[in-house]
Amino acid sequence: MTDFDPLPSDEAIDEVRRRWSDDTDTFDRVYDTVLGITEPTAYAEIAEIATCSPNAAKKHLDRLVVMGIARADPSGRPARYERNDGYLEWQEASRIARDLTIEEIIERVAGLERRRSMYEDRFGTADPDSVSVFERGDHDAIHERMEAVSEWQSVVRDVRLYELARQLAQNDGHLIPA
Repeated sequence: MTDFDPLPSDEAIDEVRRRWSDDTDTFDRVYDTVLGITEPTAYAEIAEIATCSPNAAKKHLDRLVVMGIARADPSGRPARYERNDGYLEWQEASRIARDLTIEEIIERVAGLERRRSMYEDRFGTADPDSVSVFERGDHDAIHERMEAVSEWQSVVRDVRLYELARQLAQNDGHLIPA
């Protein structure tokens, strides 16, 4: 039997961070860092993670805001930033629109809508957020309901994503027909 530790050692983490810092320019480190930021975070904290000066981080974060990749919290003092999930969804929809034909996208949406209907029938509602996973059953039943609701939420998200991809594919990469 081998000892398995799911956490890498501190030395391994330091080595990965050193290579990232040595092989990646400041803009890319700030970009990589903000993609992992899900709530408004002070630019000085982002600078620390990206191993750069706070001024450099703020300059690159402001540029990422202009590009639509990040969002600034206008009420934050000091300035706070987070990733723009809408941009990432648009990027993913664009990739789907490039990789699949319109017919393949429509077929995928139809399959997703069948799965969504199955969950709606099973739980008696159209909103997965309204389902209480803890209302009955033992640990296994609760775990199974949690998995089902999580997958249902993914299906709902994917329907929106593939619908966006269909619009992009049908309008030559634009959301609105020319």
